[in-house]
Amino acid sequence: MKKVILILVVFAFCLYETFTQTPSINRVEPTNWYVGMKNPNLQLLVYGQSIGDCQVTIQYEGVKLLKTNTVENPNYLFLDLGIAPNTKAGIFNVNFTKTIYVPKGKKKKLVAQAINLTIPYELRARTAQPQLVTSADLIYLIMPDRFANGEPANDKFAEMADPEANRASPYLRHGGDLQGVTKHLDYLKDLGVTTLWLNPVLENNQPQTMEGTAMRSAYHGYGFTDHYNVDKRLGGNKAYLEMIQAAHSQGIKVIQDAVYNHVGINHWFLRDIPMKSWLNQWEKYTNTSYRDEPVYDPYASKIDKNEMLNGWFMPFLPDMNQKNEYVSNYLIQHALWTVEYFNIDGWRVDTYQYNEPSFMLKCNEALYAEYPNMFISAENAVGNTIPQVYYSKNNLKLPYVGNQTSANDFVLESAMLSGLNEKFDWGKGFNKIYSTLAQDVVYQDPMRNMIFLDNHDHDRFYSVMGEDFNKFKQGITLLLTTRGIPQMYYGTENLTKNFKNPSDAEVRQDFVGGFPGDAINKFLESGRNAQENEAFNFVRKLANYRKNTPALHSGTLLQYLPKEGIYVYFRKNNDKTIMILLNQNTENKKIDLTRFSEGIGSKLIGYDILTEHSFDLNSSLEMPGMGELVLELRKKYF
Repeated sequence: MKKVILILVVFAFCLYETFTQTPSINRVEPTNWYVGMKNPNLQLLVYGQSIGDCQVTIQYEGVKLLKTNTVENPNYLFLDLGIAPNTKAGIFNVNFTKTIYVPKGKKKKLVAQAINLTIPYELRARTAQPQLVTSADLIYLIMPDRFANGEPANDKFAEMADPEANRASPYLRHGGDLQGVTKHLDYLKDLGVTTLWLNPVLENNQPQTMEGTAMRSAYHGYGFTDHYNVDKRLGGNKAYLEMIQAAHSQGIKVIQDAVYNHVGINHWFLRDIPMKSWLNQWEKYTNTSYRDEPVYDPYASKIDKNEMLNGWFMPFLPDMNQKNEYVSNYLIQHALWTVEYFNIDGWRVDTYQYNEPSFMLKCNEALYAEYPNMFISAENAVGNTIPQVYYSKNNLKLPYVGNQTSANDFVLESAMLSGLNEKFDWGKGFNKIYSTLAQDVVYQDPMRNMIFLDNHDHDRFYSVMGEDFNKFKQGITLLLTTRGIPQMYYGTENLTKNFKNPSDAEVRQDFVGGFPGDAINKFLESGRNAQENEAFNFVRKLANYRKNTPALHSGTLLQYLPKEGIYVYFRKNNDKTIMILLNQNTENKKIDLTRFSEGIGSKLIGYDILTEHSFDLNSSLEMPGMGELVLELRKKYF
């Protein structure tokens, strides 16, 4: 009997708590929306306290509340809105009404009381005009925390989960920010850069985590804790908007790093999760296998595929359940909002192969529907062409039909690095590059692949080349003359070096001269040594020539089998023909040009845009040892 009474008392207390809880609203996301979207549907995530049983009403011409969705957590509501095509921009009220019971009088009798809450919500006119990112571009990758510090006052904040900033430690934040990027746009434009890709800029209010043997900050940005605010240590939304506007004014596009697969363990919605299925949950912690094969393997087991897709990337990076429609809507709407709010020009999608494949199709289609030419490039760090092309528009007959238009070309990167370093032989050296490009038959448009020699996760290119300057120049020549959209990692143009030993931090060192107190400034010619200046000028000359020469960046590619350590290929259109020659031998090599008559045609002179020397193409040509030539073919000297 006592047990029954106790249960009744507890039940009555719970009812009392429910009935007397005063509702409040803390967040609405997306924070605003836009009229004129091709998709008329919008789902608002509303978070507060005790709002799950609120009645919701909206009165605004063209806006209709289609459904109020309740979920496991009574602190959330998901509101489905329909927005008519002719709806005008403006602000409307979302009204929440709840009846609570409050004690009244000496006997504390519960009396019904209506609570009304109103929040304003803004619909804005669409203004975004994303520019098309193509093979005419040169993408420059910047890790904002390590590039330049434009505003030291925002380096650290005591109230954040990680309050430190210390340049003496490679593992902590260093204070670089978006203002620092803005201040050096002229340097980038002079170099020949046409597009910026920044590692993630959204809030990463993450605590330091033990990785290896040291505590590390989330300076890299890949653990979001708030989707609608740029990290204030980078300058916040205002600084990002100003940087993008300044970049656009100088003819430089901006692509953003998308992270759909996971969030940071400190994300605001994980402190009070909407529902258990918001994340991919396991009985015990399960990491992803990091093996992409089970996704496309026709013989794969279900458990292997499940671990690959739904295992967590790291213990402090919870895996989002993209099969949950609320999660899917949240991520897709954020992507659309970002394009409109910040006016970015494209996306690089992080850890693409770890996302639910059906979600990625849906997400890409939503972006393409609103922005048909949107650049979306997928990071799929794999070792061969099949898994790389699997997610792209391809010429294969597969059950899964990928729809993104650009792969981060890890396969070509690997071929270029080993091809430059290996001794020339059957299947080695330049043959490896040739063979990889020969596999382009599987892509619908390989010219849109993003190609690179290094990035924030890989060893620095100059170090991989053994600090051999001749190999450096050949690699840059390949990057800027072969097919695809070249991406260069910050500092590569100045021979920045290092291996990922003992950690990634070694390849993410500060750009020298970007921070107060730097004794040397490599943004300036006077701050670079002679070889660094030679490297910078080599990149600048070739990048700017490429930018102004459609045949080189958008023309057809004609390549010849490498022979005796010589690799020759052509880029050509109706206006120009560019002949590229690379010599893997240490000694000079005389080349019989009759073999290349298909590419040379009736042109008799080759003007080397690197040395500004001309070559007679009548019969033969002598290539310098470990050298490169980028010849603009002409019919006569001028």
